[in-house]
Formats: sequence, C-alpha cells, structure tokens
Amino acid sequence: MKKFSIIWILLCFLNGSYAQVETIKNPQISDLQTFTTKEDHLNMMEQLGITALRPGANGNESAPNHANYDELLANPCPELPDLLITNKGIKVRTPEIWWNQRRPEIIEDFEREVYGRLPQNIPNVDWKVKIIDREFVGRTPVIAKQVIGHVDNSKYPIIEVDINMIVVLPLNVEGPVPVLIMFGNPTFPAPAQPSKEDLEKINDNFKKMMIQQNSEMKEIFDKYPAYSPITRLPQPNFFAPLPENPSPTEQLLASGWGYVTIDPRSIQADNGEGLTRGIIGLTNLGQPRKPDDWGALRAWAWGASKALDYLEKDTLVDSRKVGIEGVSRYGKAALVTLAFDTRFAVGLIGSSGKGGATLHRRVFGEAVENLTGSGEYHWMAGNYLKYGTSESSFGSKTGCDLPVDSHELIALCAPRLTFISYGIPENGDAKWLDQQGSFMATVAAGSVFKLLGARDIGVSNNYKVEKMPPVLTEMMEGELAWRQHGGGHTDAPNFQYFIPWATKLFK
Repeated sequence: MKKFSIIWILLCFLNGSYAQVETIKNPQISDLQTFTTKEDHLNMMEQLGITALRPGANGNESAPNHANYDELLANPCPELPDLLITNKGIKVRTPEIWWNQRRPEIIEDFEREVYGRLPQNIPNVDWKVKIIDREFVGRTPVIAKQVIGHVDNSKYPIIEVDINMIVVLPLNVEGPVPVLIMFGNPTFPAPAQPSKEDLEKINDNFKKMMIQQNSEMKEIFDKYPAYSPITRLPQPNFFAPLPENPSPTEQLLASGWGYVTIDPRSIQADNGEGLTRGIIGLTNLGQPRKPDDWGALRAWAWGASKALDYLEKDTLVDSRKVGIEGVSRYGKAALVTLAFDTRFAVGLIGSSGKGGATLHRRVFGEAVENLTGSGEYHWMAGNYLKYGTSESSFGSKTGCDLPVDSHELIALCAPRLTFISYGIPENGDAKWLDQQGSFMATVAAGSVFKLLGARDIGVSNNYKVEKMPPVLTEMMEGELAWRQHGGGHTDAPNFQYFIPWATKLFK
C-alpha cells in the first residue's frame, strides 16, 4: 500500500466521518460544503444581510470591553414578554388556552428566532447494543450496555452519524426504574474483570505475542518469571465504609435509579465548522444552514429524545420517569430538551447561563453578543445573530428585541419537575453565568406552573422585586425548584437534594 493511502486511512480514523468528505465523489449527490467556523459565520451574516456585529463582552474584568457586573446597568429593558397573554391579547386563564394557544406561540418564536426548527426529513435511528457487561458500582450490581444509534444516511452516505451512549441500570431493585439521561462522555463505570484462570491465559498469550514481536522480551520475562504484565483492578470491598461524597452516578444507582450517558459530540460537533456535518449536516445534505435551521443545542436535545425512544422499549426502564441533566452548555441543551419534548418527566439544569436559564435581555456577564459571535453562534439558530447586530439591512437589534426570553423556556417545562441549579462564583461558578438572571427567570416562570396545577419555588412571580436567596437555601417544595450550592461549575453537590426531591414527587 502506498504511503499516501496509509496516511489517508489514519486521518479518517482520527477524524471520524469528517475526513471522508474531501475524497468521496458521487455524481448522484451534492458535494459536501466545507467551511471554517469563520467562513460559516460570515455565510450566515450574508444570508441575514448583516454587515457588522457588536463584539462580545470580555470575561476579564480589567479588559477595556469587560462584561458588566453592575446590577444598576443589568436591565436595559426590565419588562419581560408576558407569559400569560397571547399574541392576540387574550388573557391565559385556563390550562386549555395555555396548551392550545399560548404554548404553541412561544414554541414558534423560540424555534424561529433562538434555537431553530427540527427539519421534516430527519432520518430514522437504528439502535444496536454493542457491548453488555454486568458490573458492580460501589455495592450496587448493574447491567451496563454500550448502545450505538446509527442514523440512516442512505440519502447522503458521505456523512455518518452514530450516537454513542452507555446505559447503566441497577439489578438490586424490583420493577422498572427511573432513569436520568446525562450529556457527557460515555464510559463503562466498572468493567467486569477476567477470572484468575482467564487472566493467566491472557498473560501467557500476551507474553508470547511480545516475544514474537521483539525477541529481547524473552530475556526480560525469563529474568522475572512470576511477573504478569496484565493485572486485575481492585474489586469492590463490600465491607469498607461508604464514601462520604459518592459520585452522582453512585447516588443514582444507590437510590434505585439508572442513568444514561450520551455523547453530544457523536450527534453534532461543538463548533461552527461542523455545521455541515453531524446530524445538522446530514439533514442539509452537506450544505450550510438557513437562518431558521436548528443549532447544536437543538441537535443535542434531539439526540436525547432519540435516546428516550430507545429507553421506551427497555422493560427495565420506567419510561414515564426519564429525566435529562447537563451542566454549562449541556445545561442549556438539557433545558431545551425538557422544554420541547414533553415525554421527559424531570430535568436537572446545571449552571446553564445565557442560552439556558438566564434572561437573554439581561446585560450581566455573558451577553447576547457572546452567543452571536463566532465562538458560540453554532449553538443557536442563524436568526439569533440578528440580536447582536450593529449594522445590517434591517438596522440594529439587541436582546431587548427578542420576542421571547428564558422565563418562557422554563415555563415550557411546566408542570413537569424542573430543578434549576447553580454554584457560587467564589468556587468557580463564575459571575459570567448571571445567577441572578436565572433566578429572575425562574420566578417569572412560576406563574405557568401554578396555572397548570403545579407548585413553583414558593414566592410571588414578581421577578422585579423577589430577591435571590442566600446560598444553600432550598426552594424545593414544588415541581419547580431552585438551589444554589456552595461548589463551583458543576451540579454534583445538588444531586443529594435532586434525587429525593424527584423521587418523592414522582410518587
């Protein structure tokens, strides 16, 4: 084989489906358009008639264009869109008006202007179990499965999308169990170890292979005849005391929950140059997005919904009690998932910031202009760029011009269980996230929870006057919950509160 071919194969292996696109030619299908992030960003600006965007705020408080952290300047347009008045001015007084009129209006605005629409031609996903392993996580016996969801790419075989996830379910409880889908890196929690006899066979064959490859190895192994290159990992000690701070997944399993870890990168790349690949590129046949096409947040949420499709067929899972969780950008995706797919029963939304639970029109820390710049625009629909515009065919727009805001995204989750989680700036959950803006949105969203017979965080829905409570205050009596833990950019400290809260309200 020629040297060039070997290099090409290695590049394909390292870059997955992306490396294929430059070499495959088929007259039956259009060539895949390859853009850099900058080129894709400029392409969307041209489609929208935008000639200049305002620069995003700098997180460094000593920089000339540093983010605003003055509450007196944080609310240039303090009036939020009214949740309970339809576009025709009708007061929403009943659940029927909410479900039939107001909620569809809000969804339409979010899809068109903020997160993008799901295309009509999304192909089917075929789920296959790749590996099944029986393991112990702490003291809990589990069945762990690696499951791959292959998206039908017969109409555009240049792009392959294979959704990767790990499903872990406890085996020490009766009946189907609640499950929390989490955005992250799927790995087997505690792979089963070979027996002593099997390990001896593995080591014998491994030594033979090494000696065949390098004859000097025989001299080394003869020098250390009792040495085994491969050893077993430590086994669970069922008599050891339980750890003081078990991981979130250990807490879930110990409480009779299962969990799924799904890799968002296997659904859609987290960058602008990947927008003509992944599931977005596959549905667009390798061409750039249109202004109201979906962005990465909506694509990741779609992937989570496909995971729920799979879980609905698993007899060990209570599909009526499946939740979604994520932190930071994946916290945004988790909130979008919960808002748009009403099959999800609960969400743990961790430190989601702008584009998640924080109000768009607030100017505190991360700003709309940060999401419209070339670093984060791929999360959103192309139309969202309009709200960071300084010069264009339609003039200038800001976050104040958005027809919707994040209080409405939270309201779309009602009356289902919705837990908004943050940490504190002192420990790494930066002011950049605007915890206050998320609290205001949570307060305002409560009116819809009440309308639908659920409970909110237990205060009035006047977001202008309600004060964010001290850290560690539990506002968790209702289906809408708020808690700011004392840690950093994580939701792990809130799992010990989230699990019993959700379990109780499920019942």
